[in-house]
Amino acid sequence: MRVVAIIQARMGSTRLPNKVMKPIDGVPMIELLLARLAKSVELDQIIVATAEGKKNQYLSDFVSGLGYFCFAGSENDVLDRFYAAANAAKADAIVRITGDCPLVDSTLVDEAVREFKVLNVDYFSNVAPPTFPDGLDIEVMRFDALEKAWRDASDAFDREHVTPYLRRPALFRQGSMVNTEDFSNLRWTVDEAADFEVIKQVFEHFSPSKYFTWRQVLELQLGKPDMFAANQHLIRNEGATMATGQKLWKRAKQIIPGGNMLLSKRAEMFLPERWPAYFSKAKGCKVWDMDGNAYIDMSIMGVGTNLLGYGNAEVDEAVRATVTAGNMSTFNCPEEVWLAEKLIELHPWADMVRFARAGGEANAVGIRIARAAVGRDNVAVCGYHGWHDWYLSANLGNDETLAGHLLPGLEPKGVPQHLRGTVFPFNYNNYAELENLVDTHDIGIIKMEVSRNHGPEDNFLHRVRELATKRGIVLIFDECTSGFRQTFGGLHKMYGVEPDMAMFGKALGNGYAITAIIGRREIMEAAQTTFISSTFWTERIGPSAALKTLEVMERTRSWEKVTRTGLDIRQRWQDLADKHDLKIEHWGLPALTGYTFASANSLAYKTLITQEMLSKGYLAGNSVYVCTEHTPEIISGYFEALGSVFGLIKECEDGRDVMGLLKGPVCHGGFKRLN
Repeated sequence: MRVVAIIQARMGSTRLPNKVMKPIDGVPMIELLLARLAKSVELDQIIVATAEGKKNQYLSDFVSGLGYFCFAGSENDVLDRFYAAANAAKADAIVRITGDCPLVDSTLVDEAVREFKVLNVDYFSNVAPPTFPDGLDIEVMRFDALEKAWRDASDAFDREHVTPYLRRPALFRQGSMVNTEDFSNLRWTVDEAADFEVIKQVFEHFSPSKYFTWRQVLELQLGKPDMFAANQHLIRNEGATMATGQKLWKRAKQIIPGGNMLLSKRAEMFLPERWPAYFSKAKGCKVWDMDGNAYIDMSIMGVGTNLLGYGNAEVDEAVRATVTAGNMSTFNCPEEVWLAEKLIELHPWADMVRFARAGGEANAVGIRIARAAVGRDNVAVCGYHGWHDWYLSANLGNDETLAGHLLPGLEPKGVPQHLRGTVFPFNYNNYAELENLVDTHDIGIIKMEVSRNHGPEDNFLHRVRELATKRGIVLIFDECTSGFRQTFGGLHKMYGVEPDMAMFGKALGNGYAITAIIGRREIMEAAQTTFISSTFWTERIGPSAALKTLEVMERTRSWEKVTRTGLDIRQRWQDLADKHDLKIEHWGLPALTGYTFASANSLAYKTLITQEMLSKGYLAGNSVYVCTEHTPEIISGYFEALGSVFGLIKECEDGRDVMGLLKGPVCHGGFKRLN
């Protein structure tokens, strides 16, 4: 019987890239693994099976330079790669070792091969059940059994992980190696950075020897547990059940503070530990994850950026033309002039426009200009206006005054303390509260969203306008979120109230970065008395995308369509709630509609919806940011899938434990609803 060990190894690990070539005591990890495995007397050959492609060529060349055969096969169909390597080696039996197990013990491998031969089985391992430390995994199989798995296995999980199909007892004769004491809770594998540091310390401890046994490592861990503490919180074989995006998110949190650049897109805001997290492509209202799974986005649609849907053909073509013509030069792009003229045409009260690329910076620019114009520093705010110091300074107070007003648990660390007392929040529709701030704090600017969750009551917006005019206060409407959702322009047009300045973003570029600050000439000209400037505010893609987006919006009357769709969604949520005798509270603009269960378990119910709808092919929670691609057919399919989830929630309201239904933690809470 010709026994060949095949080591699966590649450079493109999602959680720890290039790990097999990371040096330990000056030697690449794969070289240490090969050297230790080569001590086996039962193996006739050792080969490395890697993935095709340039990124693995360095590994292939290095392994070949050590005198080992390296086979390159499929990147994603690892079973095919493994079978092809075994076939090329003319193996009768194969020992499977993975490249993340540098502590592989040759004597343990020999013992497994001998037992495999004596038992005369198709598949033999020490992983089913696991009783050895994670990182000593050994699997032995007959070539004809591997061939059958290669031929018959069709599930993507089986193709990716090679041996699950071989562990089906009804199909193959099996045997296992079980240790007398269960050490499966010990982690000696290398999947993440913490794993690598532990293994590196182990090799450094035994250096210069690299042929220590697994029992010597066990004695070391029992004697010096602190050396192994860094990775003991990680779960055995977690990678086998994690999607590519989940693995990448876990890695991202180690190298990017918070994991990404936007709180609203963090996986923990949706489905902790199970959210796909990353996309490979998006079109219409569909998103594909990194494993090729398609989902209909009935969630936040790029956090409200894509009102015309993902990848709108006309907008994307305009951007491609811009890229071809050139995005940046020493000259300015003419599109910014044309876009400014269009925005002024839509808002006749405004005379001038400045551009930026993100909502937070647009709001910061607006505050700078307004302060320069009015000559007063203090700002009254209502709603959410970004992350900058001027705004977050509202949280520099204490629990009795301002702390916690903006976001639950949001800390203004890093915001200069001397900004305390410059920004004063007020609640929407509470005119008396605002008037009191103006009377007592020399307010120079009122900065507010026109509406976030509910509309104005008792002439609220008109009274605010009158107060600002009477007291010489600059009134700014933040329309970064609300703009172009319910009117062709700012939401304030619907209420007949004109501000002194307004900001637009999100939907303005249909997925491309562009924000605008518009205002009256006497206010906007103050921009020339202060310094406001940025290189990439002059790039061409944003204005080009915005011009085409406005053209498509105007022709299709998109704001009317998304409003109708949002109102329909809201009514059908209510119908579902009534059917199941559940109480829900609605909030948001029609095109940014959402609801909350009137229950102490509301956040757990939101998590349950996301979990269950994800399995049905939907990105969903308790809100929908509507786009023009949300057709009646898509909406109907969404509600057909959602109905059974409301049924589960009704069971929980009647006594069933919702936590027993969740497969992970409850999602994090989001913005407080201030209005």
